[in-house]
Amino acid sequence: MPQSLLELRHLQTLLALVETGNVSRAAARVHLTQSAISHQIKQLEDHYGTALFERKTKPLRLSAAGQRLHSLAEVVVALVKDAERDVHRIAQGEAGRLRVAVECHTCFDWLMPSMDTFREHWPEIELDLVSGFHTDPVSLLLDNRAEWVVVSEPKPRAGIAFHPLFGFEIVGLVSRQHPYAAKPLLNPEDFAAETLLTYPVPDDMLDIVRKVLKPLGIEPKRRTSELTVAILQLVASRRGIAALPNWSVQPYLERNYVLAKPIGKKGLWGQLYAATTDSMAELAYLNDFLATVRETSFRSLRGIVPI
Repeated sequence: MPQSLLELRHLQTLLALVETGNVSRAAARVHLTQSAISHQIKQLEDHYGTALFERKTKPLRLSAAGQRLHSLAEVVVALVKDAERDVHRIAQGEAGRLRVAVECHTCFDWLMPSMDTFREHWPEIELDLVSGFHTDPVSLLLDNRAEWVVVSEPKPRAGIAFHPLFGFEIVGLVSRQHPYAAKPLLNPEDFAAETLLTYPVPDDMLDIVRKVLKPLGIEPKRRTSELTVAILQLVASRRGIAALPNWSVQPYLERNYVLAKPIGKKGLWGQLYAATTDSMAELAYLNDFLATVRETSFRSLRGIVPI
């Protein structure tokens, strides 16, 4: 048997390729170029003398050999992470606190699975959500009222470090009986005569208003609701149209409760970042929480992309 070429980085790349479905998104996940990803896979295929992926399949599909290495990757990468957590606990101690705040109404849905996983990994860390809606959650970091906050824009601020989470498409939502139901996409002008259903937040926190409508001077009628499901019920009842993250409404789209339309020819895209203070950015459990949020999100949320 030839000497093994397999390294941890190869296994991490395999996981990223399977989870993202293509080379470009996998490269972003593991912070490599597409050519570096392709080179790693070719190295392994040359070494083992067999293909790891079936050619010309979208999304990428593993061969039998690739499936075996992917199974190994799932076990080994998880074991390495567990060992690293143990080492960090020994080096930094086990006590700690992690208070999480968000500025968006839809963040809690995807954060909960990550927080559950984090509790399993770090049972000794006091984990909590900062209650209430915060238009400026970064100020909580500076006032020592939170350790980790989620924001939509990484606005430079002294003493604050920003960490990219993921990008996502914001889609227009209309009733199945709406005249727009047959349209392939929604243009900014389509919102002018409609009631725009949004969360009760300032306009500069609504991408549809800030990026699309306001620059063109379009000011539709407005109605707000705290809950995503309430907004969708109003959409389904033809009380207005909405623009929400695709991943936040996916279950309703799958049930054909409402219809989703791209906004503009290129679509409307948003991003989420985590923010910490510079002084806490290197804490092991904070970095592990960041990694857990990313990994859990890419496994469970459809249509998100690395940033």
